[in-house]
Amino acid sequence: MTHPRGSRAVRRPLAAVIGTVLTALTLLTAFLTPAQAADDPIKRGEAYMGVGVQKYEPGSGGTPIAIQATVEGVDVSSHQGNVAWSTLWNSGVRWAYVKATEGNYYTNPYFAQQYNGSYNIGMIRGSYHFATPNDSSGYNQANYFVDHGGGWSGDGKTLPGALDIEYNPYGATCYGKTQSAMVTWIRDFINQYKARTGRWAVIYTTTNWWTQCTGNYGGFAVNNPLWIAKYSTSPGTLPAGWSFYTMWQYTSTGPTVGDHNKFNGAYDRLQALANG
Repeated sequence: MTHPRGSRAVRRPLAAVIGTVLTALTLLTAFLTPAQAADDPIKRGEAYMGVGVQKYEPGSGGTPIAIQATVEGVDVSSHQGNVAWSTLWNSGVRWAYVKATEGNYYTNPYFAQQYNGSYNIGMIRGSYHFATPNDSSGYNQANYFVDHGGGWSGDGKTLPGALDIEYNPYGATCYGKTQSAMVTWIRDFINQYKARTGRWAVIYTTTNWWTQCTGNYGGFAVNNPLWIAKYSTSPGTLPAGWSFYTMWQYTSTGPTVGDHNKFNGAYDRLQALANG
């Protein structure tokens, strides 16, 4: 039997071809690498420590070298949800930083579980602020941070707040600021944080970003501990002014939840940082 053009018998092979193509696309998507997935835009508030390290610093990776007298730590955000702190404790993690705020518009909905849970299991904990210098002043964001979980207490178990200043995941790398304007923004943040809490904030960054966006300014090294991000076998060259790092975020793919970090010293020095 013959069929006129456009009849169902002719269309059926075309449908089969379309189905084959869709199946192939589905299989291809399943094999996308994490780096490809990371290229997808994230929503405001979803930034976290190291969000741009792998994307903007090619070559990061490798197994970290063994370093003497270090203490293992993690940093977490809403991406980790409710954290099993007992599992981390049993794996040897002894300190943690928890994202509290971003800009002047976001607070971590899991902050209480993460911040209190790490403390209750016995860890020394602190909180961090993801800076968005294009949104408001450093003074404004320091106040927002302190008012929403970024405070400090001299209980021996609370670390000074950390300023996460790094690649902009939402737009221009340096948030549209000149190098001198960025230095001023950071200075306003850390000075106001000191005024509110009595402590100098830890500065988390990468050497590449710091060089590009502050002109490799070295003036904060006198007071502010450095938390360097470098996913490699060593922290590499440090930003100007700092002769040593206090913390090193060495991987975003640790054996347990969150980014993994090393404190550059023995446990009693970590306690000293908490005590101020």
